[in-house]
Amino acid sequence: MALGNHSTITEFLLLGLSADPHVQALLFVLLLGIYLLTVIGNLTLLLVTRADSRLHTPMYFFLSHLAFVDLCLSSTIVPKMLENLLSQRKAISVEGCLAQVFFVFVTAGTEACLLSGMAYDRYTAVCCPLLYGQIMGKQLCMHLVWGSWGLGFLDALINVLLAVNMVFCEAKIIHHYSCEMPSLLSLSCSDISRNLIALLCSTLLHGLGTFLLVFLSYTRIISTILSISSASGRSKAFSTCSAHLTAVTLYYASGLLRHLMPNSGSPMELIFSVQYTVVTPMLNPLIYSLKNKEVKLAATFAGTVHGAAASSLDWIKGRTCHIYSGDSRRRSPTGRQRDSCGRQGSFASASASRFLVQSKWDWVPFWLTFEAPGRQNRLFS
Repeated sequence: MALGNHSTITEFLLLGLSADPHVQALLFVLLLGIYLLTVIGNLTLLLVTRADSRLHTPMYFFLSHLAFVDLCLSSTIVPKMLENLLSQRKAISVEGCLAQVFFVFVTAGTEACLLSGMAYDRYTAVCCPLLYGQIMGKQLCMHLVWGSWGLGFLDALINVLLAVNMVFCEAKIIHHYSCEMPSLLSLSCSDISRNLIALLCSTLLHGLGTFLLVFLSYTRIISTILSISSASGRSKAFSTCSAHLTAVTLYYASGLLRHLMPNSGSPMELIFSVQYTVVTPMLNPLIYSLKNKEVKLAATFAGTVHGAAASSLDWIKGRTCHIYSGDSRRRSPTGRQRDSCGRQGSFASASASRFLVQSKWDWVPFWLTFEAPGRQNRLFS
């Protein structure tokens, strides 16, 4: 029966996390804080990786897409949760429920594929460092990322198109805070054999399939790290993978445990669901920021650039000549920088003229550069 012919059921009731009004108020404040942190953290990560050309590398290219996927996954689930926590009647239409299922499939499946692609990137960096630039080229990275999005979209489309034909009878209560395919299958009174086959294939592809790729990559990575003789070398090699390994552990542990558990609405099932759909998107930008010096440095420099640009705006407007980072600068006997107008300072100020900084993949235009005493130190180079 098509979606438009649902005569018995037009909406579902989401029981949510708790029926206690006091607990619901506490959960609303907690989830709102988590969602705001998720949005701010992932948007900041997107902006930093876009603004700093030193982060225009394969690893951060994957990371920027991971931040966007986490933002979409959280925005698919949390706003409806917050709405239901404040309302007496926690209802969602059949169409809205299927739409939520679709976007959960897209984002969750894409994230699993992205994490496996990032595992291959870390494998190449640790096991084949001399060939890293040749293997992880821009074309391969684009194929991996858009292939992840394509698989996630195709998987969601197949499952939702099959779910559209399901017939829902009198039972319309979902013992969960969101719409997920296992919850809908248990409410159907029609033949769901094709739906179960499609869901099983999705689980094998995006769950166990991508996990196997991650496992094989880290098996080779650990073997390579253990073969390094020096302790400092092993520590540096492992530090390149620690953030990704933490993110993989959080995502797969909670996600696989959630989908391998029976759909009963038990507290443990809800905890694992909250972990991988709500908490993990918030933790990913924190993990990559705290465990990655480049991201922390780029975020700090972004604030420095903003303050320097604002404080030196009048100075830039009043200049009668441009400052360039080439031969037009000369050094004073004390090693302090002089610009082409003869001015001297511990920092050569930002040029008002536009120049190009070559990143790993392409040429990126920027407006500002800084040069420290005695050596050139471009902020976005």
